[in-house]
Amino acid sequence: MLGSTESMHRVFATSRKVACCDVSVLITGETGTGKELLARAIHRLSPRTSGPFVAFSCANLPETLVDDELFGHEKGAFTGAIARRHGRFETAHGGTLLLDEIGDLPLGLQAKLLRVLQQRSFERLGSSTPIMTDVRVICATHQDLEGMVEAGTFRRDLYYRLNVIQIHIPSLRERRDEIPVLAQHFLRQFAGQFGKEAKQFSPMAVHALEEYGWPGNVRELENAVQRAVVMAEGQTIEAWHLPNSLHSGFEQPSEIRSYEEEVRDFKRRLILRTLRECGGRKVDAARALGVARGYLHRLINQLQIQLDDDDFEIADAQGPTPHERIM
Repeated sequence: MLGSTESMHRVFATSRKVACCDVSVLITGETGTGKELLARAIHRLSPRTSGPFVAFSCANLPETLVDDELFGHEKGAFTGAIARRHGRFETAHGGTLLLDEIGDLPLGLQAKLLRVLQQRSFERLGSSTPIMTDVRVICATHQDLEGMVEAGTFRRDLYYRLNVIQIHIPSLRERRDEIPVLAQHFLRQFAGQFGKEAKQFSPMAVHALEEYGWPGNVRELENAVQRAVVMAEGQTIEAWHLPNSLHSGFEQPSEIRSYEEEVRDFKRRLILRTLRECGGRKVDAARALGVARGYLHRLINQLQIQLDDDDFEIADAQGPTPHERIM
């Protein structure tokens, strides 16, 4: 996993600490943030690394199927059971079992899972013979389990059993500074995989990546870069190589606008965003952009940049107005 923000450093530090201790871990975070990837990292750092890592998603499955998948069945246990079947708990013996989307586990199975965690044994469907299990359980969810406990849709005792250590992975929106780093990582990965020449993103493509909301988080970013690498023909990924949802307003210059128009538009967007972030203060904006204040002033005039009062939050009522700040 990659990450340079303080929040991700906390994730890594906590993961390294809990990896060596055989306790239950609950990983929370939005869909696509990398919860299974973190679970695999914890497994690799643990004393169980030589054992199997087994992942199972509880999402949108009927209770009988989840029961069979987790605990298996004996031959003849039900119609169509023509042979004994080992469940995920048996398959993961000596290793780690990831129960993804644990919030979707049916209430009936929540009680059974609690017994397995407490007694370290279970029975296959159609059998009364207990089977001992040596498995570390890691659970993951994008749901608010604590809220589900209060609503009565998730067992309180199971929640406490699973929530010995909780690790929350922040969304990609909360760590935008990492977007270019992650994108470059995926670029190298897919360029090598597909034998493509792409090596870098254009400034406009980087801008498009940074401005997008990323509801699908890192997984969506990975898919977007994969598409861009496939579509690109040279060494540079342009904005229009990205999915349509990312490059709204970034049309191909060869079809719509000239190169100079695209560069001018990019400069306008960059300066506007920086001025807003700096509260309209040109000195701070110039410093953030790494240019001289006089040069920034000329660019503002050349690009005809104007900001309304709503673009700023005026901290000091006695200070300059937004109009005075940028003129």
